[in-house]
Amino acid sequence: IVDEHNPALPIVWKAPVDAPRFDIPEQAHVFAKDRWTGSPLVAGLHAGRGAVLWTATDPGPNGYERFPYLVQALNDLGFAPPVRAQNLWAFFDYSYRLRADPDYLAARWRRAGIAALHVASWHFFEPDPDRNAYLAKLIEACHRHGILVYAWVEFPHVSDSFWTAHPEWREQTALLQDAQLDWRKLMNLENPECAKAAQAGLEAMMRRFDWDGLNLAELYYESLEGIGNPARFTPMNSDVRREFQARYGWDPIELRSTHNDAKSRRQFLDFRAELARRMQEKWLGVVESFRAFRPDLDVVLTHVDDRFDPGIKDAIGADAARVLPLLDSHAFSFLIEDPATIWNLGPQRYAEIAKRYRALTPHAGKLAIDINIVERYQDVYPTKQQTGGELFELVHLASAAFPRVALYFEDSILAPDLPLLAASSAVINSFASDGKRITIDAANDVEIAWRGAALVDGKPWPFMANGLLRLPTGRHSVEPAPECAAIGVTDLNARLISAGIESDHAIKFEYDSASRAIVRFARKPRELAIDAAPFPPPCPLADEATSECAVLLPRGRHTVTAR
Repeated sequence: IVDEHNPALPIVWKAPVDAPRFDIPEQAHVFAKDRWTGSPLVAGLHAGRGAVLWTATDPGPNGYERFPYLVQALNDLGFAPPVRAQNLWAFFDYSYRLRADPDYLAARWRRAGIAALHVASWHFFEPDPDRNAYLAKLIEACHRHGILVYAWVEFPHVSDSFWTAHPEWREQTALLQDAQLDWRKLMNLENPECAKAAQAGLEAMMRRFDWDGLNLAELYYESLEGIGNPARFTPMNSDVRREFQARYGWDPIELRSTHNDAKSRRQFLDFRAELARRMQEKWLGVVESFRAFRPDLDVVLTHVDDRFDPGIKDAIGADAARVLPLLDSHAFSFLIEDPATIWNLGPQRYAEIAKRYRALTPHAGKLAIDINIVERYQDVYPTKQQTGGELFELVHLASAAFPRVALYFEDSILAPDLPLLAASSAVINSFASDGKRITIDAANDVEIAWRGAALVDGKPWPFMANGLLRLPTGRHSVEPAPECAAIGVTDLNARLISAGIESDHAIKFEYDSASRAIVRFARKPRELAIDAAPFPPPCPLADEATSECAVLLPRGRHTVTAR
């Protein structure tokens, strides 16, 4: 199939279908056709006040197996989503965006519903004038457009320079070779001197830039082939081997010779999972100590799923059941990474993953899911990478199952998907409109299409801009209202709890956020207060092009008043 929304993308059906060749009206627009014959397969035309979308066959059981861009076609015909959300996370790697303007990217990401960017921090671990300037500009642009920025840390990979400078601290595989596996160059963080140097470098980087959070990602071992591939199996550094031998009386390097039996393998694999959990707890403590100089710092631990695919635990030492109890004593979010072994399964898996993790912890509100938007190694149809209807269903069902959804990574999201991504993350229980009044029940904070001033639940409402009106979670009614002189709020990167306009035209709203929050005003406030205390400066991040201004607010639950 060739679809005009992405003509270069290979779209292949899993099985052939016999379909007649149709003649379509001259005024119809062909969205998709057969690559070889040019026969139309998806077309649309406007009719009266509405439009018609036609397909030559049914779209498949989930709606995307044959025509991935049906939602885009509907949007082109005028059927725009009436609701959207702006709470997605996305990963960002500087090496893919060397020539892109950060201000352009930040505006694009926010329109796509991105609330936080997790930046590959190993590129910035050591000071460098050019890279420092780039990252500072990126963070400032993100803040100005209402996006938070997290340091994405991939320990035991520290940085390329760290690897080059310290060959004595390199992790070892079961072949006693330096553990340079794929792009990660693993260091031996069990070595006290190595850990001390890595911690000092990490703290310096966290002080050097204006971070909102830190993501400790994939803090365990390699690889998906586990003990079966000694060329990739870690950790086999001398510190780990010495500790294991002191406890069990034999050197784990002997797993390939005299201790190549089931009992011995189980001993080391369990020890390895315990070691990973110990490492995660230690570095969580280190990162939390950074709140001494960054009190609003949010912390995330990214951990590959080992419940849906239980083989992951022995393969890489990742054991969620060991790690989740840390939520009792540490303040962080647990971001579950979709393992590559199940990327070919359907979107329905997210409800099942959520169910299995909620059974392991009372802190379900701290769970999040990471979706890998990449080319899959399995045989998948109709596209190798998730796009169109499949991507939207992945994001939507994941958003219904988890409080937070992250996407790996921002550069892999295809251009036709970006304008509709925010709509796919909105979770709506009910929606009704009679032309003048909208009644909505939303499972997360959402924005609805709306023009002009509004009453929300009978009260004047300040959260609206660019044809969108922001609503908190729950059931609300929206109806037209007379224009008001109060300053408007165009965006809030936080959970909105309540809002209103006072009799003196001051606006007041309450929010809750695990990190700093960002509020964007339509124009610079004359006065700003948080919890009734003056809050200077009134507008450190101004947008000269639009007169909007963004203000960074403290983490936690607070009430803001603006005039």
